[in-house]
Amino acid sequence: MFDIVIAGGTLIDGTGGPSATGDLAISGERIAAIGDLAGAEAKTRIPAAGLAVAPGFIDLHTHSDFTLAANGRAESQVHQGVTTEVVGQCGVSCAPARSLRDVEVMAPGYVAGAVDIGWRGFGEYLDHLDGMPLGVNVAAFVGHGTIHRAVLGDARRPADEDELEEMAGLLEQSLDEGAYGFSTGLEYWPGSLATPDQVAALCRVAAKKDVLYATHVRNRDVFYDLGFTEALACARDSGARLQISHIQPKFGAPAHAMAHTIEMLDQARRYGVDVACDVIPHDWSHTRVTAILPQWALEGGVERIAERMQDAEARARIKRNPRPMWRLVSAGIWDRIVLMRSDANADLVGLTFEEIGRRRGVDPYDAVFDLILEEGPEMNHLMWTSQSFQDADIRLALAEAECAVISDTLALAPYGCLKHQIGSLSGYGWAARFLQHYVRDGGVLTLEEAVRRLTALPASRLGLTDRGTLTPGHFADVTVFDAEAIASHCTVAEPRRYASGIAHVLVNGQPAFRDGVRTETDAGRVLRRGA
Repeated sequence: MFDIVIAGGTLIDGTGGPSATGDLAISGERIAAIGDLAGAEAKTRIPAAGLAVAPGFIDLHTHSDFTLAANGRAESQVHQGVTTEVVGQCGVSCAPARSLRDVEVMAPGYVAGAVDIGWRGFGEYLDHLDGMPLGVNVAAFVGHGTIHRAVLGDARRPADEDELEEMAGLLEQSLDEGAYGFSTGLEYWPGSLATPDQVAALCRVAAKKDVLYATHVRNRDVFYDLGFTEALACARDSGARLQISHIQPKFGAPAHAMAHTIEMLDQARRYGVDVACDVIPHDWSHTRVTAILPQWALEGGVERIAERMQDAEARARIKRNPRPMWRLVSAGIWDRIVLMRSDANADLVGLTFEEIGRRRGVDPYDAVFDLILEEGPEMNHLMWTSQSFQDADIRLALAEAECAVISDTLALAPYGCLKHQIGSLSGYGWAARFLQHYVRDGGVLTLEEAVRRLTALPASRLGLTDRGTLTPGHFADVTVFDAEAIASHCTVAEPRRYASGIAHVLVNGQPAFRDGVRTETDAGRVLRRGA
């Protein structure tokens, strides 16, 4: 007797191959059988006629490192069919750390007082997650920036040879303790301090352990080709498997940048580089507000930044910076930049900086400085979003067979300690928007191929051999949805609205979402490399 039979659904197995009507049986944690199981006995039968039955969606790039440690139910993800998350991206992770302050500064989505932070090493961080009820499975990468801070603290300089050796040792230790990969954020401090030689040296550790190297490249606007070339060169030199994160170019890049980037990846593959990419299915970009500041303005940590925010001459010098992280800023296009998270000014969240400046009677750039100052010691958690991407570039990236689809956001819940948090404008609906906007309405991909981008492709890049497809013996991570009704409802004004069209979600054979309603079951687990 099977535990569960999902009956009469359209089976989309994750490989990209043709779908077929049939039944799927689950025994314990695993898929037990697929086919015509009308005569089979089962403790529970879930009717799925007219619905797509797919592997659970795998989000290859998230920043839920801290939010899962605070509330592991991952409501925003489970509600749209996600069963596995990969945290520790863009060079930031919750571990390793020398001190509590390291975690507070580096942890994505940090909320003061939400977690008793008892970890320092990477394995200890994974142990904390293991002790949480998890709505999704979690694989964690270790971030270059976090390792840099663990060795160099607040130093605004590249590591010397001895420090680089220590960083490499911490990376290898973290991988041995269960980290699934290594990531860099070369557009941010402290990743921006690292030289290509240093990145390649750390990538050699990733290659030695045969884990994925994921990078937020140094530039995706004016000098986009330099950013992508550096990533490819480091992978070529080190032998590491490369994942280029959220590959779409930003405002300021030439019109041909996406096509040129794809050509560069194709050429690198011909010369033996193992490279793939992923894309956010949305034209909005998000980051920390302090990321707009030049390196000299970040020197000395939050206390010195606060002093500069009060200094008229320092403000004027920052405004003259010709190369801010977002070229929308230097172009003065403030009506396409929106405040996304502020603890000190929650009433301004959702407004453009043009509106904030007008409301306060100041230049929008000065409004930025004022908000940073008013956030105080938690200024690094002040977030904004901008309409930086082009829909045509996203479509062009999706035409590439090795392009996965990601959220680049946080697992959240609209209650408890995370109720005021927001990771991106599509955080509660990224997967639904992909299937709605680009697949059903836009016809960019078939539904079968779209499911592959969310399941088997990310599983393959990670090296997960028993998840990502509907295969007997694989873990029973399953998402059942209405392909004609799935939709995202996130807007700038209301970013915390759940997606619709998801019927059932099973994680390791247990229903996390049943008949459109979240259950009390949290059967997710920490996935440790080598376990």
